[in-house]
Amino acid sequence: MSFSVAATDGAARAGVLHTAHGDVPTPAFMPVGTKATVKSLHPDELRALGASIVLGNTYHLHFRPGEDVIAELGGLHAFMGWDGPLLTDSGGFQVFSLRETLLRVDDDAVTFRSVYDGEAARLTPEDAAEIQRALGSDVAMCLDVVLPPGAPRAELEQAVRRTTEWARRQRNAPRAPGQLRFGIAQGGVDPELRRRSIEEIVELEFDGNAIGGLAIGESREQMFETTAWATDLLTSDKPRYFMGIGDPEGVLEVIARGVDMFDCVLPTRTARTGSALTWEGRLNLRNARFTRDPGPLDESCTCPACERFSRAYIRHLVNQQELLGLRLLSLHNLRFLIDLTAGARAAIERGEFAAYRTDALDRLAAGPATKGH
Repeated sequence: MSFSVAATDGAARAGVLHTAHGDVPTPAFMPVGTKATVKSLHPDELRALGASIVLGNTYHLHFRPGEDVIAELGGLHAFMGWDGPLLTDSGGFQVFSLRETLLRVDDDAVTFRSVYDGEAARLTPEDAAEIQRALGSDVAMCLDVVLPPGAPRAELEQAVRRTTEWARRQRNAPRAPGQLRFGIAQGGVDPELRRRSIEEIVELEFDGNAIGGLAIGESREQMFETTAWATDLLTSDKPRYFMGIGDPEGVLEVIARGVDMFDCVLPTRTARTGSALTWEGRLNLRNARFTRDPGPLDESCTCPACERFSRAYIRHLVNQQELLGLRLLSLHNLRFLIDLTAGARAAIERGEFAAYRTDALDRLAAGPATKGH
């Protein structure tokens, strides 16, 4: 078995994903290394932050530098200097989210223009599997069809059908040694189609299952409601991956609904806008109120930014567009989410997750009044 559940508390689960490059304690937040790097950070820094698994992007790595180059240089782990577990997405989300580049979708493949040179490219489920085999990731995702919120039901139904058919084609495609493969369920927030998609994907018996097509613009209420009943339909002895959530409140809510893994660019993207995730909420360091603030970003944090530097100094770096400022904020934001997730795991093991979640959500909502608690 590639996954084991160690403890449960309500719907929340603490488990371990076993991979060819090590174990991943779950719930797990996965930093996003789109182009074989988590922007501005050294792999050793990621380890020191507590990251146990990193995500790579099949679409971007296929075009630059190419999976053949990466394979020739020893695979993605060696190429990026990360010896821990790696998950690669299928490229489907990038293709469908860059809708202005989309040319055609048919039962065989998706055709689109590369964002790098504008040339037409075609991606089949077999291509997605082969690219990820060459990259050598520990977890490879199936190619799926992602539609925006509010898409006509007929289109959503066709997307579900194609996602299942593509998953079936990818199910037995060649893999890298020890590589796990996850299926993805679609269906938006349509109960009938989402249920159908989950049933069809679960029937294919992948190593894990993902909830795709959420956190892309639907209401938070719809997203959490759908997640709650969707996880109940997923196989309990396999990991459940919610694709694309990374705000602190969202992380707590999907863990509460039985999700084991999640990823998002939010912590590093937020850092690049000059903002920090803290127990006081999100702080915009460009704000003048931090000009003379001698305190750390968050008094309860032990990341490299908080242990040594003041809000005033980081604000100075951000406003002067110094790279160190973006690096420090990236380190802090990732540590904040990784620590939040690790705390959730420990609370599940103690049988105290409900109290942990309530306390965390109350602190995040209260803002500055909780400083130092």
